[in-house]
Amino acid sequence: MKDDDRDMKVGSAYAAGAFLFWGASPLYFKLLRTVGAFEILVHRVLWSCVLLVGIVVVLGQFRLVWDTLKDRRVAGTLLLSAFLIAANWFLYIYSIVADRVIESSLGYYINPLVNVLLGLVFLGERLNRRQWAAVVLAALGVSWLTYSTGQLSWLSLSLAGTFGFYGLIRKTSGAGALVGLLVETLLISPFALGYLIYLGHRGEAAFLSGPWTIDLWLVLTGVVTTLPLLWFTGAARRLNLSTVGFFQYIAPTCMFFLSVLVFREPFTRDHLVTFALIWLGLIVYTVDSLMRIRQARRLSSQT
Repeated sequence: MKDDDRDMKVGSAYAAGAFLFWGASPLYFKLLRTVGAFEILVHRVLWSCVLLVGIVVVLGQFRLVWDTLKDRRVAGTLLLSAFLIAANWFLYIYSIVADRVIESSLGYYINPLVNVLLGLVFLGERLNRRQWAAVVLAALGVSWLTYSTGQLSWLSLSLAGTFGFYGLIRKTSGAGALVGLLVETLLISPFALGYLIYLGHRGEAAFLSGPWTIDLWLVLTGVVTTLPLLWFTGAARRLNLSTVGFFQYIAPTCMFFLSVLVFREPFTRDHLVTFALIWLGLIVYTVDSLMRIRQARRLSSQT
């Protein structure tokens, strides 16, 4: 039980740190709004890979990386998760440079409830009545925005879906947080490097062709990307998928206030109805999570 309690505390700290960091990161990527979203993405991949290689070498864990790459099942799983997180990164960057952070916020609000459904479908986790109510409220919120605007918020749903499946696959991969993340970036780095060479050949690359500050911000995307992802994968390996979902409203809350108060994006009455329904769903979900945590503590104290 002591080990379980320690995993819960450490995992919770990792989750809180990761989502606070992600919630504030639109401020960073706004610095790169003159750079194409796809070019920012490939720099995130390449500089994250460089940073992770350095960390693994210092820690003497490169043998684990090689063993992971030789395991076809694990390597194949990590290749899939790598493309999922790359897709999520691209959508997230696009939402920031295109001044659609509020849609990104909506997507990450939906994500915890997507995790609940993924846990139900793929991990055999059961949903109680409160969890079902939370999912239904979120679905009503998305449906209202779709009805009122006449179009589905593909950006929000895609962000929620790609990140939800990424968390699910990483949880079942069996790879450690650091090694798994390095293998992911190693597997997709050739694609990223190829695109960067293509941009340079066409004379369209922003890197090394403009202000030095832009070059610096692009290089530092490796740190901005790697740090919270290491925390997230560390949390995912220690906590239930539904428990990780408990923390995920931190990031979209930060993003929501940034989009409305700092970036001054439009916030209509239809947005208010949609967010109100999703917030209500998250309140129901949070209350349920707290009740289950307390119940688990009571049972552990009796054993």
